[in-house]
Amino acid sequence: MTEKLYKARPNGAAALLGILVLYVFGIFCIAFGAANSGLLAFLGVVIVAIGWIPLCGLKVLRPSEALVLTLFGKYKGTIKEAGFYCVNPFCTAVNPASMTKLAQSGDSHGTTTSGVTITSTGTTVNPEMYSKKISLKAMTLNNGIQKINDCLGNPVEIGIAVIWKVTDTAKAVFNVDNYKEYLSLQCDSALRNIVRIYPYDIATNVDTTGDGLADEGSLRGSSELVAERIKNEIQSKVNEAGLEIIEARITYLAYAPEIASVMLQRQQASAIIDARKMIVDGAVGMVEMALDRLNEKQMVQLDEERKAAMVSNLLVVLCGNHDAQPVVNSGSLY
Repeated sequence: MTEKLYKARPNGAAALLGILVLYVFGIFCIAFGAANSGLLAFLGVVIVAIGWIPLCGLKVLRPSEALVLTLFGKYKGTIKEAGFYCVNPFCTAVNPASMTKLAQSGDSHGTTTSGVTITSTGTTVNPEMYSKKISLKAMTLNNGIQKINDCLGNPVEIGIAVIWKVTDTAKAVFNVDNYKEYLSLQCDSALRNIVRIYPYDIATNVDTTGDGLADEGSLRGSSELVAERIKNEIQSKVNEAGLEIIEARITYLAYAPEIASVMLQRQQASAIIDARKMIVDGAVGMVEMALDRLNEKQMVQLDEERKAAMVSNLLVVLCGNHDAQPVVNSGSLY
């Protein structure tokens, strides 16, 4: 199904004025014909009885809205320009997703459950839920947080926000049953397909690009790349529905609660080991520099045993967790 524009001009105001004039004429015919001519009165009754039908063809569109029209089941076209239109009164506006409310921008009345807006007092009635107009604005879909296993099997919780809009109204209405629910399901599927490729943090011997070589890709460190791949994955699935994915962003990322404490300890241990390695490397360099400077200045002559004792003392001082407690030696080292 390919989108086509409905050939109509924004002449709704003139049509409304004409209908009102026709009604005034019908009332005049009834009033005048009741006393003078039965035929004229009959004409007035007919005008008043069927004069409301053209009112069904009056349509008002705001900017960034569209109206998909069908006539007796056949697609006639889409109106996309803002204005006040008068179309065939027998045309029907179609929008199968009009009653579906997702967790997206513009949905501020409570939480959503199966397309129905719920508040603390029960189900609310939003007049726009019954509108058959299709919004062409960029909207943000937030499907909530999902628990997914990464490539190492660790359960992680991740949430994304997807910015999307309708680009082809005919595909959105006729190619899928409900384009909003279709988008939501495809976002969930694409998120799972991409997350299971990456580890939460950098891991050895993991290939995230598919080139057969291990790399440093991860959910935490490569969030921009992961979001781009999620966007492309969703876009490939929703092309048939006439939707465009503008952007996808990771809004929440954490280990699942059942392993969060263990993974935190692991990260702390890894950080401690890295810090110790840095301290030891620096201490060895400082000891080496001290010995070189002593030999260069020829301040003292140290044999191997005294060098070993000096190295030991310096390493203890430099690598210890606490400040060193000096011991004053008043006698000989021997």
